[in-house]
Amino acid sequence: MFKKLIVFISFIIPFCFYAQDFSASWQGHFSYYNIKEVAQGNNKVYAASENAIFSIDPATNQLDQITTINGLSGETISTIYYSETYELLVVGYENGLMEIVFDNDDNVLTIVGIIDKPTIPPTSKRINHFNSYDNLIYISTNYGISVFDLARLEFGDTYFIGDGGTQIQVNQTTVYQDYIYAACSGGNGLRRALTTNTNLIDFSNWQTITSGNFTGVESQLDNLYAVRSDKRLFKVDNSVLTEMFLYADQPLDFRVVNDNLIVTTKNNVFVYDSDFSLLSQTVMDTNNFSTEFTSATIDSDFIYTGTKNFGVLKTELLNPVAFEEIHPESPLLNTPFSLQATANGVWVVYGEYDLFYNPYTNGGPHRRGISHLNREEWINTPYSEVLGARSLNAISINPFNNNQVFISSFFSGLLEIKDEIPTILYDDTNSGLEPLDLSNNQVVDDIRVGATTFDSNGLLWTTSGIVNNQIKSFNLSNNQWRSYTLNTIISGAEGNNGFKDIIIDSNGTKWMTAGYSYGVIAFNENGGNPLVKGIYSEEQNMPFTFASALALDRRNQLWIGTYRGLRVLYNTSNVFDNGNIEVDEIIIEEDGIAKELLYQQYITDIKVDGSNNKWIGTSDSGLFYLSSDGQKTIYHFTTDNSPLPSNSIRDISIDDVNGIVYIATTRGLVSFRSGSSGALETLENAYAYPNPVRPGFDIVEKKVKIKDISENVNIKITDIEGNLVAEGQSRTNQRYSGYNLEIDGGTAYWNGKNLANNVVASGVYLVMLSDLDTYETKVLKIMVVR
Repeated sequence: MFKKLIVFISFIIPFCFYAQDFSASWQGHFSYYNIKEVAQGNNKVYAASENAIFSIDPATNQLDQITTINGLSGETISTIYYSETYELLVVGYENGLMEIVFDNDDNVLTIVGIIDKPTIPPTSKRINHFNSYDNLIYISTNYGISVFDLARLEFGDTYFIGDGGTQIQVNQTTVYQDYIYAACSGGNGLRRALTTNTNLIDFSNWQTITSGNFTGVESQLDNLYAVRSDKRLFKVDNSVLTEMFLYADQPLDFRVVNDNLIVTTKNNVFVYDSDFSLLSQTVMDTNNFSTEFTSATIDSDFIYTGTKNFGVLKTELLNPVAFEEIHPESPLLNTPFSLQATANGVWVVYGEYDLFYNPYTNGGPHRRGISHLNREEWINTPYSEVLGARSLNAISINPFNNNQVFISSFFSGLLEIKDEIPTILYDDTNSGLEPLDLSNNQVVDDIRVGATTFDSNGLLWTTSGIVNNQIKSFNLSNNQWRSYTLNTIISGAEGNNGFKDIIIDSNGTKWMTAGYSYGVIAFNENGGNPLVKGIYSEEQNMPFTFASALALDRRNQLWIGTYRGLRVLYNTSNVFDNGNIEVDEIIIEEDGIAKELLYQQYITDIKVDGSNNKWIGTSDSGLFYLSSDGQKTIYHFTTDNSPLPSNSIRDISIDDVNGIVYIATTRGLVSFRSGSSGALETLENAYAYPNPVRPGFDIVEKKVKIKDISENVNIKITDIEGNLVAEGQSRTNQRYSGYNLEIDGGTAYWNGKNLANNVVASGVYLVMLSDLDTYETKVLKIMVVR
C-alpha cells in the first residue's frame, strides 16, 4: 500500500521524475569488484559499486543488477539505504543526486532537490548517510542535514547546524531518546537537537556535546556510540563520552543491524552485542583476498562485507574463517579506455594518457589488467599477470588466429596474449621497438606503443611516440621487424607524442592520427620508396591540428574526427598524387539553416557499421549515430535519453556479426543492440527469423529479420501465388527510411506489411534474394500465422 501511495504522490512533485528502463536494447557491463557500501532489507543484501548496484538473495543465491539500464543515473554512488516500511532502496550520490528504486518495479525515481539547490556549493552536496526515523530520512551531507519525507516523497527542512548557521560536513546521524545526533567533521564535533523541536533550522537549537572530528554516530537499544577520526569508539551517556575501544585502523563504516553494532575497518569487521561484548571479528584473509574492507552488514547466520577488489565476501557470523566471493560477472573496472569487439564478446583495457599523450596523468603509468567478455563470461586478467605491462591502451586481434591478441603498452612495449594468457612482452631487448629518444640524446626506458592494426597479409603494424621510427611492421611468422620514419612530416623524435588510431585501406596505405600537432598522416611503403603525406593545416580545411579519430567507410571515404569538429576525405586513392589535398566538412540543414555537422565538437571515436552508417563519440555530448552520408542523425544518445553513464565517450567497437555496439565511457561500459550486422560475401547462409511468425509476435514493431545477406542485394517478398508483397534493395531501402522492407548491412527487416500498407494475412511467403554483383540467388520461405 505504501508503494502505491508513493507512486501517486510522485506525479505531482516537480523535482521528481521517473527514469526509463532500457533493457530491451541495452546491456550494462559495469564492474562490481569495488563496493562502496552494503545495505540490507527485503531479505536481500544490496551492494553498491561506483555507479551500479547488485542484490543478493541469501535463500536462492540469485544475483540481480540495478544499473543505468534500469534507470540509475550513472553518477558516483556515495551511500545506500533500504526502507523495509516503504519497500524501496534509496541511493545517494557524491553530487547530491538521490534516486529511489522500488521493489519488483521497473521504475527508478530521480530526485534533484539537493543537486539543483543554488545556495549550496557543488563541492558540498555529497550525500554521506541516510538515517530513517518514523517516515522521515535525515540526509547527512557535506553542508548539513536535509530531511526527506518518504510517505510524501518531498523534502522538508534543511539544517545548517554550524556555528552561526554555517554549512558544515555531517557524516552520520542517529536518533536516540528523542534527540537527533550528528557526527561532524572540521572540528565541529558531536551535536544534537530535540526531534520534537519544530524550529531545527535555527542553529541555536543545536547543542555541541563535544568538539573534534567525528565520523559516525549510532544508537543501539539503550546505548549511544560515536566514532572519532583518531580511531576511537566512545559510548555517549548524558553528554559524557567514555572511550570503549581504540582500533588499529580508522573505522570506515558504523551501523546497527538486528540490534548488533557493526564496526568496519579496512582489515576487520567487529560485531558487538547490546552489552558491547564482541560477538564476532572478521580478519582479512590476505592469502586469498588481498584487498580492503569498506562496509559490512549481517543476517542471522552470515556477515556480508564489501571490499575494494572482490565484491562482497560472505562468511559465517560465528565462525568467520572461510570466505565466499560474491558479485555478478563483470569487468575489472568502470574506467574502460579502449575496446576491441569480437563475435560474441569484447576485449577491454584501462590504460590512460591525456590529450598530449602523457601516460603519467592520474597516477599513471597505470598498473591495470585486462578484461575479456567471451559469450557472457568475463575473463579478467589482473595486473599481476600481464608481465609488468603498464598503461595498456590499444588492442589488435590476429584475424588469422583469434586466440592471439596484441595489446599496446604506453610505457612498456607490446604484450602478446595467447589463449587468454599473457606470454611475451616485446620491448627494445627482444623486438624492433624503441624507447623514448629525447632531444638531449637522452634515451629513457619508456616504450610508448599506441595504435596497432593487422594488414591483409597478417603483418602487425605498430605506432610509437617520441622515437625516430614511428611506424613498424611485425611479421609474426618469422619474428621480423621493419621500421619506418615519418620525419618528413614530423619534426624530430619529440615532434609527435603518440598515435591513437591507425587504419589500412585497400591500397595498403596506413592512415594515422598523429599526435596533437600533425593531424592525419598517410604512409605507404611503396615497394621500398616510402610515400608520406600530412593533412593537418588550415589550408587543407582541417579545423584543428589535433586529429583524434579515424574511420574508413565502405566507399573508401576517410572520416576524420578532430579536437574541433568532423572532416571527410572523399577521395583517398590519390592522396600522394594530389598536391593540394583538402578535406570537407559535412553541411546539414537544420530548421532551414545550413550548418556544419558536429561543429567544434571534440570527436573521440568514429566507427562504421555493416550498413555504412557512422557511430561517432564525443568528449561531452554523448554518442551520435549518423546515416552513411552524415545527413541524417538516426540516434543521439546522451545520459538524459539513454543508459549512457557519461556523455564522455572514450571508445566504440562493433560486433558486426551480432549487431552489438560496445561503448566505453568515463563511467563504465554499456552495449547497444543495433541490429545492424556486417554483410557476407555470399547468400549461402541467409535465413529468416522468427519462422514461423506466431500470433503472439508483434510483426509490425519487432519485424521479421532476414539475416546473413550479401552487401548488394535485391529482395522480393511474394505470397505463394507470386503476388509481390514487398521489395527492397541494399542501397535504396536503407534502414530508418520508413520502408516496409529495410536493409541494414547484412540484415533486412520486414514489418509484415504489403504494398497497400496492410499487415499480411496468414500464409506462406517467399523471400527471393538476388545478389546484384555476383547474380547469386536464394529463396527462403516464411510462414505467417495470425
